Amino acid sequence: METPVLERLPGGMASLITRRSPIAEQSEPNEDSALILPCDRNRAVLAVADGCGGTNSGEVASRITIEKLAEVVRAGIVAERDLRDLILDGFEQANKAVLELSVGAMTTLAVVEVDGSIVRPYHVGDSAIIIMSSRGTIKFQSVAHSPVGYAVEAGVLDEHEALGHADRHLISNVVGSPDMRIDIGSSFTLAQQDSILIASDGLFDNLDPETLITLACKGSPDRSTRIIADAAFERMCNTNGKPSHPDDLTCLLYRNRYQIKK
Repeated sequence: METPVLERLPGGMASLITRRSPIAEQSEPNEDSALILPCDRNRAVLAVADGCGGTNSGEVASRITIEKLAEVVRAGIVAERDLRDLILDGFEQANKAVLELSVGAMTTLAVVEVDGSIVRPYHVGDSAIIIMSSRGTIKFQSVAHSPVGYAVEAGVLDEHEALGHADRHLISNVVGSPDMRIDIGSSFTLAQQDSILIASDGLFDNLDPETLITLACKGSPDRSTRIIADAAFERMCNTNGKPSHPDDLTCLLYRNRYQIKK
């Protein structure tokens, strides 16, 4: 996708862009999958899944995971079930479906529940979620389920050291594991123009959070996602001595406009 898809949701606007790794063969699939799912007049579900490239059928795992999440949420909304419970069921049903492939397929999954201006993050793996203000203040940043992610959270590594770490590709929690653990964040109230960035590690392995936030807060959501993707791909193709890891890249940006009067 050279240009983003822009979707109007009950509380704001969501923009999505996804691209294959610049070093991928023409026959190789994009192993990322994503979801923008309006649920009703107030609620929506946003998600990104990144099939693990070192396993069999990573692209199948990410696609099944997103499809299963959407299926569970859609059915549950009709039955008037709580959205939080539906998302958790979606994780569990996706994990079961990927395990039943019996080929060792695995994927990450990062999800944000949107209910008006109230949001809640959920994730498994190292696809990340950042919630930020219009001025670039980080309100929430998910911790990658990986040795490097835990080292950053503990203060042993800083974000710049983590970008070039030899073990950055390792993850310790995935959809497709009998031991899958779902990380559930607290709910947040978004202010006008606050943004949510959900992306695969093809983004976070090439651009540091400070750069991402600067780019994410400028202009319209579709312009921001295009600029972010272009910057990450430029780094993948021309490292100029900086840490870089060519990979599939998916970026989903939600901009809250819930309080804007028409």
